Amino acid sequence: MSESAASLFDTGMERYQAGESPDTLIPVFQEVCAISPKTAVAWSCLAWLYLLDDKPNKAYKAALKGTKLNQNSPQAQVNLAIAMLETGKTGVRKHIEIVKQQMTMSAELEKELSESLEDGLRRKPDWESLNRVKKWLYEV
Repeated sequence: MSESAASLFDTGMERYQAGESPDTLIPVFQEVCAISPKTAVAWSCLAWLYLLDDKPNKAYKAALKGTKLNQNSPQAQVNLAIAMLETGKTGVRKHIEIVKQQMTMSAELEKELSESLEDGLRRKPDWESLNRVKKWLYEV
């Protein structure tokens, strides 16, 4: 990621964590993705923002790019699974299984993902697709 893209990304993340709405942050992350199109985490963030902003088709495209760039990112896989649910696509279980495997390998990764899911539910409390994914990930 170029220095300007990294700086813009960091600023966008700070604004997100401060509670700024997805619709104002989407252009920031679109710009990061335009400047640095091979940065998986930027695509994953953009997909998450699209999901929060009820734009599942755009989220699906961004999440797909994120997972193609980094198949080992559990957040990218979760974003793709949610976008697939919201757009009626099949094949969601495969992505859930990938995330479950990754969660067993790292307690830190599992904690980060859990915090992300909770953040999503705080921002969008009745998020049915996220609740389904959460249930699948944590069912025994």
